[in-house]
Amino acid sequence: MVQKNKRINAPIALFVYNRPQHTRQTVEALLANELANESDLLIFADGPKSDKNTGAVRQVREYIHSVTGFKSIKINEKESNQGLANSIIAGVTEVVSKYGKIIVLEDDMVASPYFLRYMNDALDMYENEDKIISIHGYVYPVKEKLPETFFLCNPGCWGWATWKRGWDLFEPNGEKLLDKFKTSTQKKRFNFDNSFPFYKMLKDQIKGKVDSWAIRWYASAFLQNKLTLWPGKSLVLNIGMDNSGSHCSKQPEFDTELSSENIQLNSMDIVESTLCRHHFAKYFRTIKMTFMKKIKNKMSLLYGRNI
Repeated sequence: MVQKNKRINAPIALFVYNRPQHTRQTVEALLANELANESDLLIFADGPKSDKNTGAVRQVREYIHSVTGFKSIKINEKESNQGLANSIIAGVTEVVSKYGKIIVLEDDMVASPYFLRYMNDALDMYENEDKIISIHGYVYPVKEKLPETFFLCNPGCWGWATWKRGWDLFEPNGEKLLDKFKTSTQKKRFNFDNSFPFYKMLKDQIKGKVDSWAIRWYASAFLQNKLTLWPGKSLVLNIGMDNSGSHCSKQPEFDTELSSENIQLNSMDIVESTLCRHHFAKYFRTIKMTFMKKIKNKMSLLYGRNI
């Protein structure tokens, strides 16, 4: 009897900096996943921005060198500070070039015990589907009941996965992306029917006001009409909105409950969910006034934290 080849799980890229307690929670949550000991963990540790960050950076590095429980662990430590955007762009490019696929987390993202199962199953299911650019693990706490899974033309940035073919479509040059927006209709759709100023974020990234890799990732996917699979229940919780991150402040608007069960993947038409787009736009509108009052032009909180 011929045995099927055992699946090779996607490597997990974890980006850390200077938050030892958040990093510990993120790693411990990953270790609670059944596939942790079958997954390679690659940790990218950024260097300190200044002397005042040195102690916290050192604590993070002491902790990550003590981590066990994964199939393998590789640590990449930078001597100088690269910044979140540069770190993620370089790290993801390096990993997908070697492994062909990747699961990405930052040091403030606590995953459900079913996170790795969902990510790997979805990566396998849609590996050869060119319409799909990535898999996302977080979902906004909308009031409406969402489908088990659905597609959106927005790749998200809080716990995600992709293949080399997907990341190859990433355009790091914001100006090139901006030039491709030709109509007001495009801009309105990019802004989820003008419910949230994503287009302004792209312009701010070009001006250097926002150091965001994720707004460029979103624009890259959007302009090429590529879809991302989203879960109806969140498999990721962001614990970094407690003033511990770069320009972060407490933002309960994004708090969500982690799914207590696995997400079921079912065959469905590969088209964007108009209903879920509507739910997201409604959610963005409900938080917009409060959100903008709190952080004004610091929209990088959602799509990149370094300003």
